[in-house]
Parts: sequence; C-alpha cells; structure tokens
Amino acid sequence: MKILFVEPAIFLSAFAMALISPLATQYVYRRIWEETGNYSFSFDSNISECEKNKSSPIFAFQKEVQRKASLFSLQMDISGLIPGLVSTFILLSNSDHYGRKLPMILSSVGGLATTIWLCLLSYFALPFQLLIASTFIGAFCGNYTTFFGACLAYIVDQCKEHKQKTIRIAIIDFILGVVTGLTGLSSGYFIRELGFVWSFSISAVVLAVNLIYISFFLSDPMRESSSQNVTMSCGEGFKNLFYRTYMLFKNASGKQRTLLCLLLFTVITYYFVIIGSAPIFILYELDSPLCWNEVFIGYGSALGSASFLTSFLGIWVFSYCMEDIHMAFIGIFTTMAGMAMTAFARTTLMMFLARGPFLFAIVPMSVLRSMLSKVVRSTEQGALFACIAFLETLGGVAAVSIFNGIYSATVAWFPGFIFLLSAGLLLIPAISLWAIRYTGWDEGGYILLIQEESSQEASDR
Repeated sequence: MKILFVEPAIFLSAFAMALISPLATQYVYRRIWEETGNYSFSFDSNISECEKNKSSPIFAFQKEVQRKASLFSLQMDISGLIPGLVSTFILLSNSDHYGRKLPMILSSVGGLATTIWLCLLSYFALPFQLLIASTFIGAFCGNYTTFFGACLAYIVDQCKEHKQKTIRIAIIDFILGVVTGLTGLSSGYFIRELGFVWSFSISAVVLAVNLIYISFFLSDPMRESSSQNVTMSCGEGFKNLFYRTYMLFKNASGKQRTLLCLLLFTVITYYFVIIGSAPIFILYELDSPLCWNEVFIGYGSALGSASFLTSFLGIWVFSYCMEDIHMAFIGIFTTMAGMAMTAFARTTLMMFLARGPFLFAIVPMSVLRSMLSKVVRSTEQGALFACIAFLETLGGVAAVSIFNGIYSATVAWFPGFIFLLSAGLLLIPAISLWAIRYTGWDEGGYILLIQEESSQEASDR
C-alpha cells in the first residue's frame, strides 16, 4: 500500500541532518585543535576547552584554531558547489515529468554515503581533510536542498487552495523546528555519552530507514500521471530540461515575470544571510568570551531551532488577519534585530536572550516560497522549485564561503562583526519586498489570473 504523506521522510531526514551538522563541525574543530598544538580535548569535562585570558598563549592558539576551522568549512562548501548545482537543477526540473521521488531517493543516498564516510573517518582516525572528497562525491547525488525542494513540490502538487499551500508549507517548517530543536538540544549529550562514531552511526541508520520509506512506501502521483510520456533521447531530454525553465519566464506576462524575478531575488538574498551566518554561531559560541561546551551548544541549537515552531504558530495566527507579504516583513525585521543583538552578546545569558528576536526567522522563507508557487501554473511547480533549489544551492555555498572567510579575517579583532554585517545585509530583501508591494501584489486576484490562464490553455487544446 502506497502512502501520500511525505512528512515522515522530512522528519527522518531533518533528524539526521540536524544531528550531523553540529557533530561534524565539532569533530573537525577538535581534530584541528589537537593537530595544531600539543593540547587535547577532555571529552568528559563539564567545561569548554577555551581560554578567556588574552595574555595567555592558549588564547592566541584558539584564535588560530578558529581561523583554520572556518577556512576548512569554506573548502568543504566550495568542493560541493558545482556538482550540487548541476544535480539539483537536473533532478528537480525533471521531477515535473518523472516524479518527485527520484530526487528524494538520490539525495538520501548521497547523505547516507557521506554519513557512513564520517563514521569510518572518526573510527579509524583518518585525516579529516578527506571530508572534502566525501562532500564532492555526495553532492553529485543532490544535497538537502534537492531533497527539500522535491518535498515542497510534492506537497504543492496536492494543494488546491493558495491558503492551504501557505499553511502546509508552514507545517513542514514546524516539523523541521521540532525535530531540529530536540536533536540540537541532545547533540551535546550524544557526543559526551556515545562519542562521534556511534553518533554518526545513528544518523546513518536513520537515513537508511528514510531511504526505505521513500523507495517502497511513498506514492508518487506525478510519475503516475506522466507515465504515458514519450521517451526522448538524452540530448533531447537535456535540451528540454533548460527549455522548461526558460518557458517558466517566457510564458509569463510582464507583471508576472517582474513579480517572479523580485520574489526569487528576495527569497535568495534572505536565504543567503540566514544560511551564511548559521554555521558561524557554533564557532562564535566555542570562542572566548562565551566558551561554551558541547552541552551549551546543544541548548543554543535548540533555541535557534525553536524559530521553526514559533514561525509556524506565527503564520497560522497571522494568516487570519494579514497577507503573506506583511508576515515576511515581520520576519525580516525581527531577524535583523536578532543579528544585531548577537554581535554584542558577551555572556551566556545575553546569547540566550539574543535568540528571542529570531522567533519569526523562518516566516519569510515559508511565505515567500508560497507566494512563488502562486504565480506559476501547477505544471510548472517542478521547474519553479528547481530554480529555487538551484539558486539556494549556489547562494548557500557562496554565503557559507563568504561568511567563513570574513569571520576568519575578523575573529581576532571583533568576532561579532559578521552578525552586524548580516543585520545590514537583511535590508536588501526588505527593500526588494517593498518593491514587490509597490508593484501591486494581490494574492486573490493573482491566483484567479493563473487559473484563468490555465483554463484558457485547456480550452485551446
């Protein structure tokens, strides 16, 4: 019996990814720490391996470790850029005709292979630089952006009303928030009680279960409705791939094309800042003067992930009294305030309080994706999410690379500079969103326009 719910797959994938991310960051950080000097981490210590006294030689040493860890993260992200872009674009664009399950399966295979490699790397204490090779190879199968883009397209295929799309996408963000929050909260205890090898092994098992669920239990209505398609040659299929994306803009009216471009620019610039600053939080918390250990980092990750839950509740409540675009404004400006507070957080209490303004940080991502899905036809959803995922992959790698480079260059004199920069950069999507409002965004009228165009095309046939 086939199942039409993709939420279990998102749940399992989110758990695995939320566990792997802080584990991998801290594993690399500890390996660099131990290989840079004659200092070793104490895995059962209740305090962080961090020196607050600026006159101590260890203080200068830990700044060097911060710089090396940031640069290594930069190298890893760049290594997966090109294969990730190509695989994401091809898999999601083709999902309009060949189903949404294929990109989900392949990206899950890539994630599982990378996680198994992390297990072997930590078990045999292999050179951690080999992580770059696994990132490069895994990106060919698609990354988490590919998986999430396919899941969103799968959900949009089932939604008929525009409000239903917004709520359903918000529910997905809610699931992500609960899972990543609880996983982030427990990640420190995973490291302390189980160590890196067993913690990576748990992630691998979860990804294997997810792969089984998608492959054998999840239905794919899009593939079933497209089973009668004529087989094309490889060259024709590749040409058709770019043609569908081109027609996404070509078939649009002038106003529709303008809104589509502005919405894509807004969601990518916001995504650029959020994704670029995300990995810096852990390095910032490991460094002086916070000097957090793995348990406190888990608490911080849980509080950060709580924004998924509060964003869902915000969307659910605000959708009854305001339009999507106004919810996006609220999310952008509160996130801007959170970035500014983080830049000057010098105590554990202040760092926890700085998480408060991030309550609606996920709102813009959810509502902007929903707004984008409303300005294209149902047969163009795969091409649309291919564009979004392609741009998110490119923007995400570029963001992490740029932010890590800036952080490594500024950590010695002002570690919080990167967060001040993030607050300033958030003005760009805010201005772009204002331009969308100025062009006359009208949700109800726009949905009606798309429906009329689709009906007209059907009658012409």
